[in-house]
Amino acid sequence: MAFNANSKVALVTGASRGIGAEVARRLAREGFTVVINYSGNAAPAEELAREIELAGGQALTAKADVTEAQAVRRMFDAAEAAFGGVDVLVNNAGIMMLSPLAEANDESFDRQIGVNLKGTFNTLREAAKRLRDGGRIINFSTSVVGLKLETYGIYAATKAAVETLTAIMAKEMRGRNITVNAVAPGPVATELFLNGKSEDLIARMARMNPLERLGTPEDIAAAVAFLAGPDGGWINGQTLRANGGMI
Repeated sequence: MAFNANSKVALVTGASRGIGAEVARRLAREGFTVVINYSGNAAPAEELAREIELAGGQALTAKADVTEAQAVRRMFDAAEAAFGGVDVLVNNAGIMMLSPLAEANDESFDRQIGVNLKGTFNTLREAAKRLRDGGRIINFSTSVVGLKLETYGIYAATKAAVETLTAIMAKEMRGRNITVNAVAPGPVATELFLNGKSEDLIARMARMNPLERLGTPEDIAAAVAFLAGPDGGWINGQTLRANGGMI
């Protein structure tokens, strides 16, 4: 498909499945050209790109491990070569490894810091230099930063750091009309959340918010689309807690 020069370009990390894939679909429906980042298996990313193109959208897949600064630079290079630049960065890539602090091992700590915090830092640093003026950055946090649930300590700590980076970078982008915000989902019915949890635990967590259900990837994608679109232009330096009123 020929590139539409009037289309804004959105780069979504960790976009081959789960919330990231739904964000890519939603932004494509909103008219964005989407760069679908993945780190391992290319097949789901390529399938998503075909799905978006069959629906009339434009998409490109880009393999990059966000923990590696050089890989992130090459990903931005590829987006610029294909589409001329990037307007929106969505930092969705993340991992969650739960355990009490007393039982956490070094590998769990290092991996979560590497992907959730350093990975976000790597893409933010690149976006700070390369995002087109008038652009949007949407990071991902978690509502557990507020809930402070047991076993989520390391994961929540990485996301608390992301919230701080979000607020500071919003100020550092002064003069470029670039907004920087974060979305902090509550429990969402994805493989990342459901894996390893009993049906009873899932049911109890679904009832924690007044709407008494788990969030859906579509719920979170709608929040991202709001912040990326024209109606979100006056929201800056904020964390939007998309959790059904849990906290």
